[in-house]
Amino acid sequence: MSQIERLRIPGDPEWEAASAAVSDAYFPHELSPRDAGGNALDVDVAVTVLGPLRIARIGWGAEVAIHSDHPGAYGINVPLGGVLETSVAGTSVISTSGLATINPPDTPAEITRWSSTCTIVGVKIDRDFLQREACRVTGRPDTTIPEQLDLHSPEGASWFRLVRSIAGQPADDPLLANPLIAEQLAGSLTDAFLLAAVPDDPAEHTRPQPRIVTRVLDAMRADPARPWTAADMAEVAGISVRRLQEGFRDYVGKSPRECLTDIRLHRVHDELCCEDADSVTTVAMRWGFTHTGRFAAAFRKRYGVAPSDIARTRGR
Repeated sequence: MSQIERLRIPGDPEWEAASAAVSDAYFPHELSPRDAGGNALDVDVAVTVLGPLRIARIGWGAEVAIHSDHPGAYGINVPLGGVLETSVAGTSVISTSGLATINPPDTPAEITRWSSTCTIVGVKIDRDFLQREACRVTGRPDTTIPEQLDLHSPEGASWFRLVRSIAGQPADDPLLANPLIAEQLAGSLTDAFLLAAVPDDPAEHTRPQPRIVTRVLDAMRADPARPWTAADMAEVAGISVRRLQEGFRDYVGKSPRECLTDIRLHRVHDELCCEDADSVTTVAMRWGFTHTGRFAAAFRKRYGVAPSDIARTRGR
């Protein structure tokens, strides 16, 4: 966890407290309220922490300007409304609903206008973690991250839906508190962001061979409970995530994630059929399912019965 700098706003303890709360939740910064009628009591801030990644919801309730160097991490700011105008290294980026501003780490950034109606969802990703994932996702060590992300694209929209679904979980959710699950979710969010933000490399058009797909399937069958991310699978294959997805579509007709779900469902089904099986929830968690509702729906679709029906049948 990065060290948070407590910042002072001379003469206004309410704004000082609001700035400190946002610093704790997101990035240390220098705050300049621009709206004389604004009230620091209207500040809205909440945070979800997932290991090397955190998701913050921030609204100032007044027009403000912000300076931050984003120490040690990328900051992806998604306005839910209003206007966010940012200047980074002489480049001006204006984001409204449907666009996200991407702030590079350890680089001075000036938000010259954060409008009073602008509440953002901010995603903070540790610099080293994102760069490691970028190398695994793209297969290139020199991946360039753009200044802005279009959330109207299918990939951008999918990433932001995932962000909001995780941020909407209760603060005391025991799954989010589990370090293994938090790391897996952080990896999935980061990989999805990179697939949305980084364009495909036109030079990389070699289609993966069936043996590469088989190598990944064998690895997943050997350890289906592992918290697999798309980058993990691509690393096993030795190719980028996009090429791996194309290979699975060509040779299996399913995505790597769908194949992993099938493997896990098979393991759960076999275990539930055993006389001394644990509870359905325990078995599902053991084989990598972290969302009981989605697991039950997938199990019923695959086997035509609820997992609890298997357990009841076994007990007769």
